[in-house]
Amino acid sequence: MNGVWTLIKPRIWSFRNGQLSRRAKGRKMRLLLFGSVGVIFWTGIFIAFYRMLTYFKTIEGFGDILAAKLLSMVVITFFSLMLFSSVINILSKLYLSHDLHLVHALPVSRKEIFLSRWLESTVDSSWMVVVYSLPIFIAYGIVYNVSFLFYATVALAMVPLCLIASALSAIVVLIAAVVLPAGRIRTVFIFFGFILFLVLILALRLMQPERLVNPDAFSSLVLYFRTLETPGSDLLPTTWIIDSIRATLSGYYGAAKSAALDLALTWSLAASLIFIASWTAGALYFSGFSKSQTTPGRLFPVRLNSRLGWTSLFNFLPGPAKAFAVKEIRTFFRDQTQWPQVFLIVALIVVYIFNFSVLPLDKSPLQTVYLQNLFSFLNVGLASFVLAAIAARFVYPAVSIEGKAFWIVQAAPMPVGTFLWIKFFVYFVPLLILAELLIVVTNILLDVTPFMMALSTATIFCIVPGIVAMGVGVGAIYPDFQSENPGQSVTSFGGLLFMAFCAVFVCLVIVLEAGPVYAIFMSGLRGRQLSFWQWAGSIFSFFAAFALCLLAVILPMHRGRRRLESL
Repeated sequence: MNGVWTLIKPRIWSFRNGQLSRRAKGRKMRLLLFGSVGVIFWTGIFIAFYRMLTYFKTIEGFGDILAAKLLSMVVITFFSLMLFSSVINILSKLYLSHDLHLVHALPVSRKEIFLSRWLESTVDSSWMVVVYSLPIFIAYGIVYNVSFLFYATVALAMVPLCLIASALSAIVVLIAAVVLPAGRIRTVFIFFGFILFLVLILALRLMQPERLVNPDAFSSLVLYFRTLETPGSDLLPTTWIIDSIRATLSGYYGAAKSAALDLALTWSLAASLIFIASWTAGALYFSGFSKSQTTPGRLFPVRLNSRLGWTSLFNFLPGPAKAFAVKEIRTFFRDQTQWPQVFLIVALIVVYIFNFSVLPLDKSPLQTVYLQNLFSFLNVGLASFVLAAIAARFVYPAVSIEGKAFWIVQAAPMPVGTFLWIKFFVYFVPLLILAELLIVVTNILLDVTPFMMALSTATIFCIVPGIVAMGVGVGAIYPDFQSENPGQSVTSFGGLLFMAFCAVFVCLVIVLEAGPVYAIFMSGLRGRQLSFWQWAGSIFSFFAAFALCLLAVILPMHRGRRRLESL
């Protein structure tokens, strides 16, 4: 293991030396911000599961069954997440990293290279899952008042679960890399992974779980509870882990013996898969690495033919500006890793609209007309948050995606500000169409008043430019031209800051409009006229919201331009 340890040392030194660099202060601030957000999510998960399990304990007969089924769902979900994450991490570290040429020139064997990279990918793909599984198991332990044996079993079960997921992923990647180039494998895995995720989302939503709150469906609910006791397959490692945790959770006599048997099966499987993965790497890794040096072809060849005349839409721009606009669109469609995310967005939009079509407004004790317009107004904020999430994935990395070729932008006969505004308008138009489509369709489903229809469409028309400008501007203030995958910048300090700015911006606009909208709507509903002061307050609030939207466009673009000019 001396060679493996030597290959892992640079990764450990990078963390240690990062604290001594000139940017150590900035690193500490980012660590503090990310740590605070992580603690908030960790606490939220714990509170949610604690309340849920406490409620289950009050249900005689079904409560323990629901808690056990929830535990199995958690373990299976975590295992699935680690499988998908391990595939991407192992593929990148074994075949697509920039330092592999240096590593392969070292006097170490292929198995040592594989084991060092596999250990790194195992940690990278599983640490977050393990950290955010802790509040769930702690909630189980507190609610069921378990002994130390439960926590020891969880610790001994999560380690082999991570190893099994990583070893299985490594075996699949090693075999697939011999058949296909690594670049195409990543596209295939990402594409089919997202397709599977879309199918699960649509299947879950089209089941209409809101029907379970309807007393008329109570008989089917009883049948559903009976199916909860159906056991899983005894041949799956997740079943062994679930059984070992449940044994110590129940506290019955002989739980330690039962848990020890399941844990022994899990650890033996993990050791066997690691051996098989290491043997497979010795036989296939170098062949797959050689094939990965070839050009990674596309999964779906796409050509935007200029003969169709679509480039003439940008004839009003100067030559350099038109070239950059055409380049931006071509780059987006040529990057096929974007496609699965586009499909995901389409599926989420379908689910989003479907939710409004099944709202049981007629069963609410409040007036239907009041609820319709209330949901319409709140829908503006909800749609804005959806757009912010989309902008975080596509708009925020738009500057960083230039990569090491950013010198071409600096050398072009065009101001940097124009470059940013081209980015802005290329993403602004499709996002505006998407936002207006969401608002108009949901308002039609809600059958809102003409005033709410006009107000919501005008408000979203003013919010979208602010979100897009903040995405481009903050992405220019915190660019990452060295990253192998600029899409990962979404989870960086700048990406988190962008999401925070969007949340504050949208909330302020909604708060500024809430008072005037309520006054105008209620006056129309009651047939009364607004007073002079109410009109004045409404005009001031709408003007303040409009001014805030203008500032959200101007300030980020200005700061982003100055930041890029200073590079």
